[in-house]
Amino acid sequence: MKISKLKLINFRNYETLNLEFDDGLNIIYGENGSGKSNLVEAIYLLALTKSFRLINDKLLIKKDCDLTTVEGKVVKKNDSSKFKVSITTDGKKVEIDNNKINKISEYVTKMQIIIFYPRDTELINSAPAERRRVLNIEISQIFKEYMILLSNYNKILKQRNAYLKQLYLYGNASREYLDILTRKLVEYGKRINKYRQEFINNINLKITDIYKKIFELGDLKIVYKSNFNKTEKELLDIYRKYYSKEMAVGKTLIGVHHDDFEFTLDGNKLKEWGSQGQMKNAILSFKIAEVELINEILKEYPILILDDLFSELDAKKILNILNLLDNQVQTFITTTELKSIPKEMLQKSKIFAITNGIAKEEKYE
Repeated sequence: MKISKLKLINFRNYETLNLEFDDGLNIIYGENGSGKSNLVEAIYLLALTKSFRLINDKLLIKKDCDLTTVEGKVVKKNDSSKFKVSITTDGKKVEIDNNKINKISEYVTKMQIIIFYPRDTELINSAPAERRRVLNIEISQIFKEYMILLSNYNKILKQRNAYLKQLYLYGNASREYLDILTRKLVEYGKRINKYRQEFINNINLKITDIYKKIFELGDLKIVYKSNFNKTEKELLDIYRKYYSKEMAVGKTLIGVHHDDFEFTLDGNKLKEWGSQGQMKNAILSFKIAEVELINEILKEYPILILDDLFSELDAKKILNILNLLDNQVQTFITTTELKSIPKEMLQKSKIFAITNGIAKEEKYE
């Protein structure tokens, strides 16, 4: 999978922008604040309809404008399609080949993208909700059903919490209805749990070898933590034992919305024993493992974005990463300068210089 062309209108600090990318390595450089991260953010938005940095879509619209559009030509297995995301102060619209897509689940599985950026290093020490969010994004790109399951689970969870609150306040509602909601929650939760567990298991088949090839030592693993690794009957029994506690607080106390995962290096929890460098290396290895896994499942490599990578790693380790990647992986690397980049990388890259929202292609001499 490649993005061959990108067109921006009123996106962040770009008024207009039209670029053509290389199928392999693209290096985007410029001073901090010039717009290099905004450019890869636009590519990410085109794939997943959201920013990797912001929650509020409206902040992506250039100041004093009321509309932004991100449009790209995406090539998959020799077929090309035009993807487009439009954001106004009233909302967001997504299209493929000029056809409006009403369901996000129908859109985000069409274009896969993996990103590593500096804030990713916070993932290991962040709250479990952030790790679940990352897990949900990555699995949803591969399996449309997973996103639908999540939506259904969250709807039932909301209904169940509202009902528990009603029981808490009034105490005279039907336990029979609570049983119905619980069975649906377990049904959806078990299927979500299976997707997550299989995803983590498959990542673990790759991540140790990747970590060693990049950083030369260490046994890296991911441990998935869930109370849903039980039979449906066992889970229903547990929920019924928790009914009194849940009614006392007015919310659901167990479920896949409490799942978590952790990284271990040589059997030690990175959150407790790892250095900042080891945490960063673990996340990067996780991202590279995802690239391989997506290709294994979909028979198509995702687009890879490595934002500000040279501030995180030395040139040797970056070369180790690129040597690991198949040459079919379209990769975008942002950096503040070219002088730290090995000559052999520059020679096979398409280079873009960014200055105050203006991008210019440069030839390596």
